[in-house]
Amino acid sequence: MKTIVLLLLAAAVISVFGSTGVAFAEDGASSDGSLKILGAGLAFGLAAFGAGIGLGQVGAAGLAVISENPALQSKVFIFVGMVESIAIYGIVMMFIILGQ
Repeated sequence: MKTIVLLLLAAAVISVFGSTGVAFAEDGASSDGSLKILGAGLAFGLAAFGAGIGLGQVGAAGLAVISENPALQSKVFIFVGMVESIAIYGIVMMFIILGQ
C-alpha cells in the first residue's frame, strides 16, 4: 500500500514540475489553462481515490453489520452515502475550477 501511495505522490510531483516549464510559441500565452486542468484533475482524482478507500472500509464493516442484524441495513446505506458524497464534492470542485 505504501509503495502505491509513494508512486502516486511521485507522479503528481513530476507532473507539477513538468507542466511549469512549458514553452509557448504564441505571444502573451500563459500556463493558467493547463494549471486549471491539472488542478481540476487533482481535485476529482484525489476525492475519488479517498472515497474509494473509504467506501471499501465502510462497505466491509457495513456487510458485517448487516450479516449480524439485517434491521440496520438502512443505517449502513446512510453511511455509504456519506462516503460517496466526498466524490460528489470532488466533481463539484472540478466544475468550479474549470468554470473560472
